[in-house]
Amino acid sequence: MANLRAIRKRIGSVKSTQQITRAMKMVSAAKLRRAQDAITAARPYARKMREVVGAVAGRAGADAHPLLAAREPRKLALLLVTSDRGLCGSFNSGLTRAAYRYIQDHRDRYEEIALFVVGRKGRDFFRRREIPIRKEYIGVLGAVSRHHAETIGNDLVEGFLAEEFDEVRIVFNEFRSAISQTTRFEKLFPVELESAAGASDVDYLYEPGRKEILASLLPKYVETQVFRVLLESVAGEHGARMTAMDSATNNSVEMIARLTLQMNRARQASITTELTEIVSGAEALKG
Repeated sequence: MANLRAIRKRIGSVKSTQQITRAMKMVSAAKLRRAQDAITAARPYARKMREVVGAVAGRAGADAHPLLAAREPRKLALLLVTSDRGLCGSFNSGLTRAAYRYIQDHRDRYEEIALFVVGRKGRDFFRRREIPIRKEYIGVLGAVSRHHAETIGNDLVEGFLAEEFDEVRIVFNEFRSAISQTTRFEKLFPVELESAAGASDVDYLYEPGRKEILASLLPKYVETQVFRVLLESVAGEHGARMTAMDSATNNSVEMIARLTLQMNRARQASITTELTEIVSGAEALKG
């Protein structure tokens, strides 16, 4: 009977967990729909912004703005975008391991790697490994806004202009679908100029001028790219969590079925034992 009670208690516990995972799946599905709409709308704008900046900068030259100046890459700033919460499968673990491997593999190439981390999961991962973090941004992905992207972008731009680092790269999960996110490393700046071979023969008239336009356009370009990356991460997180919770719910159904079978077998064995004892007692009385 003790074993039977334990199995029943286990079934009740799994059913409670199943209710939680099913609810979390529904919440993530609703959030994913909004996040997917946001990133779908942001991608064309970010892509066109990159094309425009590359075309204008290619004609203006690398000396038109400090963010275009390619220096010898001795110091790197690496921006890692993770989530603040878990229960989303390998969304964070795969990303943090990729960033960690990148840092280890490129230690000889760079004199210094300054780590900027978005999200509590990434921060905790590198704290446990005692890798210094230049700056952390917590609570950003809960409600992503242009202000967050501007703040992060300004920190990176200021460090680059002050020559604290010579190159800035971003590592994040690019959203593909609810069941697929791809780890991406992207160079943010120095901005790569459009090559002469890829540039159009048609030029434009600039007012007030190329340098003035770039001075206004480049900070907006950085903000736009950071904002897109944050939206990619939000959509990927909700997709990964929805998939993980769906898998957990399905696993709980299978577990309940197995436990129910065990409970029935244990109950049947208990009844059989009681009947055997009754028959044995009756035979003893007859004798």
